[in-house]
Amino acid sequence: MKKCILLSVLLILLPVPLIMAQGPDVVIPVPAEVSVNKGTYRFRSQPEMCLVKVSENAMPSESYRLEIHRRKGITITFSDSAGRDYALQTLNQMSSDGTIHELQCCEIYDYPRFPYRGLHVDVSRHFRSVDFLKKQIDAMAMFKMNRMHIHLTDAAGWRMQIDAYPRLTQFAAWRPQHTWKEWWAGDRHYAEEGSKGAYGGYYTKEEIRDLVSYARARHIEIIPEIEMPSHSEEVLAAYPELGCSGEAYRDSDFCVGNAEVFRFLETVLDEVMEVFPSEYIHIGGDEAGKQHWKNCPKCQKRMQEEGLKDVDELQSYMIRRMARYVESKGRKVIGWDEILDGGLAEGAAVMSWRGTEGGIAAMNMGHDVVMSPGRYCYLDHTQDAPFKEPQSIGGYLPLDTVYVYEPVEPSMPADKVHHLKGVQANLWAEYVVTDGHAEYMYWPRAIAIAETAWSLPENKDIKDFRRRVMPMLEFMRSKGYQTFDLENEYGEREYVTTGLDHMAKGCKVIYSKPVQQWYPAAGEKTFTDGVIGGWTYSDNRWQGFLSDIDVTVDLGVVKHVSYVGGTFMQLKGPGVFMPHKVDIYVSEDGTDFTHIAQVPNDVSVDDEDLIFRSFETTCDVDARYIRYHAARSLMRGFLFLDEIVVN
Repeated sequence: MKKCILLSVLLILLPVPLIMAQGPDVVIPVPAEVSVNKGTYRFRSQPEMCLVKVSENAMPSESYRLEIHRRKGITITFSDSAGRDYALQTLNQMSSDGTIHELQCCEIYDYPRFPYRGLHVDVSRHFRSVDFLKKQIDAMAMFKMNRMHIHLTDAAGWRMQIDAYPRLTQFAAWRPQHTWKEWWAGDRHYAEEGSKGAYGGYYTKEEIRDLVSYARARHIEIIPEIEMPSHSEEVLAAYPELGCSGEAYRDSDFCVGNAEVFRFLETVLDEVMEVFPSEYIHIGGDEAGKQHWKNCPKCQKRMQEEGLKDVDELQSYMIRRMARYVESKGRKVIGWDEILDGGLAEGAAVMSWRGTEGGIAAMNMGHDVVMSPGRYCYLDHTQDAPFKEPQSIGGYLPLDTVYVYEPVEPSMPADKVHHLKGVQANLWAEYVVTDGHAEYMYWPRAIAIAETAWSLPENKDIKDFRRRVMPMLEFMRSKGYQTFDLENEYGEREYVTTGLDHMAKGCKVIYSKPVQQWYPAAGEKTFTDGVIGGWTYSDNRWQGFLSDIDVTVDLGVVKHVSYVGGTFMQLKGPGVFMPHKVDIYVSEDGTDFTHIAQVPNDVSVDDEDLIFRSFETTCDVDARYIRYHAARSLMRGFLFLDEIVVN
């Protein structure tokens, strides 16, 4: 079917046009195939456009062909409405919403690399309005993202109307404290709707239907998440009979041995599926404590009846049972990678967040997977130097790190890669209180995820992406989005990119205490490799310990030493503290050591900021061996050290 129209008729379909330059080299995500031809197409008011719809087997879903000719104008070929509208988004970027009346002649053939291109919104920790969600949907549509995953339930608040269980919104959706941080530090109780000072909110079914319709018009599917078995404190406060203890404010996990729990969950999911027509229903499954199950008579009886050997298999029983129920309604379940524990239900999909290992394991078992590894996709980490950024949960995830993530790893068997359905950017909102802060954390990093999910890896280039995204952010700010100021990015800590040369660089280090297995960095080379740690302990530059750090640096020969020092970090939230003190010793023979300095800690363990401090001394000694002993904080927790500098 071929239909010629004016550009202005179709532009009204697009919620937010983009002001960019006039050629295909400005498009985000970068298209699959582009050829630039000689000449330009000029027009006065609106260009002539021909829409050509072909059969669905003639072109892949969501794909399009955009041709700009000097005399014939613009032709868009597509097989479905998504492909048509994605072509118009591309054209909008090239034409600055029709305000540029001269376009470079070119041909673009474009299609997505992955069918799932997701953005996650945590509305439990801090409630977001429907208008906010629609605004982010508009931004997603700009960049051809097509899944919005809404985290509707968690300890901090239940956010969806459930007719059969009204206390979920009358009580479990409200709390006395506005911020999650205040609530978490308090008694973690809930409040009655309408009570003085109560903070929270929820979506009515009519609001959800309206939101789903709004998203569908922009080719975005909304995936709801209902947490189980854990992160359910709010439910168990409202309906304590669903927990193992039967008492409010004691449990976080549903009682899997209680038949009423399954009646509750099935009823809730019925109402969820009534208003969310998504292919997938997210059922959480992460971070279950499972402690009460070990002593709960009902859970133990369930395990005996079902032949389950441990609480991991009890969780698996619950996930499998709920998956079968959802599948009986014509839907599929997806959950965090912990749903692999104890075995996974056939047909269930996995969202891999604890790295990619769980996702790869699920793929090898024949399950579909969405990758969302925290190291690359968790946007609640700060995106620039923490001293200049709003408070965050910790960690450092700049735009470049997000952008370079490659979902297809060499270890993935070629015959299993088709199970990798896509990538998702996640923003958890414990420390993200306002809507503006949320937008600031999303954009531009979510745009980088969008390009990774849409564009072919051989077409990606971080320098070119930065060139294209700068004016995009300026445009978004003109439309009311609060984006990160990429132009004035501070960047990494000093010496992170250049390294640091010093007298002990390359020298052997002898350890008397084991490194914590999750944070080995470069192993025994870490403290003398010249590599300085960045803004986060998870960057493979910092070495972590759950004990004292007691190491000896061997300089190889006796040398004159005038300085010894090492830098530690503190971040109270995840339990990373400064050492209580550092003692420094020197020796010429490795047997007889002389104590030359004790450096006490002067950083308060109550300080919640990210802090770096050097424990160092100046000296005037001859030594071959330098012993550096950092005593673990009285708060216990982790010690992280990046380099022992000797000069």
